[in-house]
Amino acid sequence: MTLPGADELFFRPSGTEEVPEETERQYTAPEQGRRNETPPRRTSGGSSGAKVLGAPKPSGRQRHDEKITVYVSGPELLALEQTRLSLRAEHGLSADRGRLVREAVAVLLADFEENGQSSMLVRRLTEG
Repeated sequence: MTLPGADELFFRPSGTEEVPEETERQYTAPEQGRRNETPPRRTSGGSSGAKVLGAPKPSGRQRHDEKITVYVSGPELLALEQTRLSLRAEHGLSADRGRLVREAVAVLLADFEENGQSSMLVRRLTEG
């Protein structure tokens, strides 16, 4: 017996995706405040002269076509899950672990773009 794959179960032909307004609002990320709304610019990254694309805004809750796999330790995963639960309990914010990771990456990349050599990313990578 063969079961259908995820592609067969969730496939929708083009042009048939009519989403009710309530569902559409449910998956729209809230505004992140007035951030730099200009398109990403190229800046020189550190003394190597390599060009770095500007840090993107976090993509929020939407379907993503690109995927990476990241392995974390047990304590790191526990801290991530505790943070997720704390955000829900103390701040009324519901976010999955993927969203938290995307937000953290966006913050780290923005800090690197703005501060370069003195950024938190460079400091943490040179410590260990």
